[in-house]
Amino acid sequence: MSLEVRIKKRFSSFTLDVDFTAKDETLGFLGASGCGKSLTLRCIAGVETPDEGRIVVNGRVFFDSEAGVNLSPQQRKTGLLFQNYMLFPNLTVAENVAAGLGRDVSKERMKELVAAELKRFGLEGFGDRYPAQLSGGQQQRVALARMLAAKPDVLMLDEPFSALDAHLRGVLEQSMAGVFASFEGTVLYVSHDIDEALRFCDRVAVVESGRIVETVSGDELVTNPKTAAGLKLSGCKNVTPAVKLDEHGVWLPKWGVSLEVEGGVPDDMTSCGVRARFIERAEGPGLNCFRMRVDRVSDSRFERTLLLGFVDRDDRDAPAVEANEDEMKYLHQHLIWRVSKPMGSTDEVSALPERGDELWMYIPPHRVHLVK
Repeated sequence: MSLEVRIKKRFSSFTLDVDFTAKDETLGFLGASGCGKSLTLRCIAGVETPDEGRIVVNGRVFFDSEAGVNLSPQQRKTGLLFQNYMLFPNLTVAENVAAGLGRDVSKERMKELVAAELKRFGLEGFGDRYPAQLSGGQQQRVALARMLAAKPDVLMLDEPFSALDAHLRGVLEQSMAGVFASFEGTVLYVSHDIDEALRFCDRVAVVESGRIVETVSGDELVTNPKTAAGLKLSGCKNVTPAVKLDEHGVWLPKWGVSLEVEGGVPDDMTSCGVRARFIERAEGPGLNCFRMRVDRVSDSRFERTLLLGFVDRDDRDAPAVEANEDEMKYLHQHLIWRVSKPMGSTDEVSALPERGDELWMYIPPHRVHLVK
């Protein structure tokens, strides 16, 4: 199984320009909203037409601008699952699943295939119901059953869990993992959630402003991102512009501090990042140790997130601002730190840092990411 995509599509303020190949694997597309992830899938499915380029699936040309080839969506053997599932409201569950089959399939064979897919997704007994009578999770399973009944050459899913609650998402993710494992072909999976991409995808393509800026395994993206977009999408909360000082030092103008880093500083480095969970408490001054003030605190179930301001920052490149002056500039001058909440007594929780506290914090040199 193989997929080759090299396409461009221009808009007034945005150009999609992607070039990638995929084999018998699950390839994730990770990126912010509006970066071109969904548009890429729609071009492959034939819902959108590129301005130029070529799309080939398993040796069959779907689109070739130079050769004048542009197969209709019906002629392309692709399965595309949208965020809202796109079920036909006036058809029953069984009829929706059958809608994915070709007209050349006999009624008896169609009945067998529909029954097999309903069983696969635990929908026996739901065949006569209509989409409005189903839960969100059941509608998703019907949409998947319809897709797989058509035996597509490439399976494409566009943020399929975005409309589901956390519990249902967890249950259906396990079912989805089984579908991917049994599917013989290429799976393209669009997401903006790094954990979701790690659970499903063999490789992850980081998409920014219509281009793929790096394609790596999920683990590589987390441990060794190459771009600022990849670093941010991997879940790093502290990403800031950086300027090379020397072979082992960088200046961070928005934070107003300099950092020592492990290894050499690349000449093309433009940003620096450190993950919130790798920041440590310090006893006092020292290498990469900073006096910081807790400016904001927020709690979740198992951790406390703190917004830390650099007390002794150098304002030469970015004068300090207050939240009521410019909220975004204010946030960008801070460091985010996360600390686990004790599961014991109330006294242990009350011992956590509070707003207004001053702390000495340490950023380990080997935990600093430098990217372009």
